Order: sequence, then structure tokens, then C-alpha cells
Amino acid sequence: MDVSLSWVPWSPHPEVWLLVLFTLLVGGYTAKILQPKAIRLGYDPISRRQRVWFALAMVGMWAASDWPVHDIAEDYLYSVHMIQHLLLSMLVPACFVLATPRWLFELLVAPDSRIWRWFRKASRPLFAGLVFNALTMALHWSGLVQLSADSGAVHFSLHLLVFFSGMLMWMPVIGPITEWRLEPLTQCMYLFSMSLVPTVPGGWLVFAEGVVYRHYDTPTRLWGIDVLSDQQAAGAIMKLFGGFVLWAIIVVIFSRWASRQGKADAIERRAIDLVRIREFEDAERAASALTYEEVAEVFAATPAPPEPAR
Repeated sequence: MDVSLSWVPWSPHPEVWLLVLFTLLVGGYTAKILQPKAIRLGYDPISRRQRVWFALAMVGMWAASDWPVHDIAEDYLYSVHMIQHLLLSMLVPACFVLATPRWLFELLVAPDSRIWRWFRKASRPLFAGLVFNALTMALHWSGLVQLSADSGAVHFSLHLLVFFSGMLMWMPVIGPITEWRLEPLTQCMYLFSMSLVPTVPGGWLVFAEGVVYRHYDTPTRLWGIDVLSDQQAAGAIMKLFGGFVLWAIIVVIFSRWASRQGKADAIERRAIDLVRIREFEDAERAASALTYEEVAEVFAATPAPPEPAR
């Protein structure tokens, strides 16, 4: 007989607290100790926007990894696990990438070093996209889901993998090394391709007739949600929410590109109009100006005035 729970009991996760604390300390050390040295070398300081992105990244990482999201995602509802996966694979990595100043990346990875060249290759769209989508597909294999649920070490390792693959996935779009970024329209095509692969496991979960993940087929049901409804909700979240995030970013990128193109075209048209106006004014002045020969002809045709009577 199914037993319904209205909420999950609180449980401590000290490993998450230590990870969050360590990341905050690294952020503070970067801002207080490393940033002044970078400024003296001519780099820009950490902007207010980057500080906001770092704060959002910390909140997202903590919320996705601590109670109650972690407990619900691991033991009760696969739909919540899907939300956790989207946070750790897409949203939190994007926030960390946006929060990273160029000088910090160059400090961690020396330019033109072997690791730098490896990062350059790894952050190219083909490699980054293949790694991210391969992990997305593999993490929804029922055997790996069960192994992750049975082993805390495997669970933590998989979260690290999806997090770093998410950071690689975002490098061609919003990475701190601007030369590695794609052109805006290519970014749109790249992100659109990223939105296609998750629809496969998402659709599979939505239309599956039986239970896919036995780990979540338990008699203890949270909020009375049955296992099939939970499974279908997980597929819908992956298919719609994951795609919606990427499509919304595509719209933003395209809108900004179109706005810049419109402004550039307007400036170009204005410059062309100014050139034409100047050419017309020069032509008018040239047409209205008398040459020396024309003045001489006028004087020659004009009779001399009579001499005054004495």
C-alpha cells in the first residue's frame, strides 16, 4: 500500500556546506587578493554584473545540492531530479562562466600552454556539444541512474561531470575568452542544436508505458504523485523547460544582433546621406561660383562709364 508524505524530513549535508563555503572563500580571495594585482597589470576589475552572476551561481549550486531538493531528487521524485540536473548542467555553469573575468581564466590556465591549447580544443562547438549531449543521454540510462542512486561517490562524480561539461558547452557562447566565442548567428545555430538532443530522452519518458527507473517506484509517494505521473513530468521538464531556456537565449542573442545590425545600417545610411548632401552642396557652390573668364567677359561687355564733364 502506498504511503503519502507531505514533506521530507530534514537531513544535514555537510559536504555541500563545505563545498559552498570553499567556493565562497575562493571567490573572496579572488576579489580581495588577486584582483588588485590584475588591475595593476592593466586588466579590468570584476564588474558588478559578474558579482551578481557569481551570487546567482552560488545560490543555484546550494539550492540544487542541499536539502530538500537533493533528498527529493535522490529518493522520491525523478521530476525533481530532472530540475536538479538542469540546474547543475545548464544554469549554474552558465552563471559561473559569466562570473569569470578573463584575467582569472588566464591566471588559472597560462596562455599558449599545453593546457590552454587543450581548453581551446575542448571548448570548440563540436567537441563541447558532443560531450554535453553524450552525458545527457548516458545519465538517463536506467542502469546508470540506479548506480548513481546506490553509490554516493558515483552520484557526486556524475554531478561534477555534468557541471564541467556544462561549462564547456557555454564557452563558445559566453566564455571569458572572447576570441573563442562564435559569431551571434552561429551561436544561435549552436544552441538550437543543443536543444534537440534532450528531446529524445524527454519524449521517451513522456510516452513510456511502464516504469523506466525502478529506484523511484517505491511505496512511499511524496505528495501522492504516482510513479508514472512523476516520470512523465520529468520528461516534460526535460523536453520543454530545457529547450525553453536555450530558445529564450537564442531569441535574446538574435534580438541583440538584429538591434546592432539595425543601428549599424542606420549609421551607414546616415553617413551616405551626409556624403550626398555635401556633394550636392559642393555642386551648387561650384555652379554658382563665377570663374575668372566669366568675370572678364562681363567687364568686356560692359561699356565704360562716360568721363565726367570738366
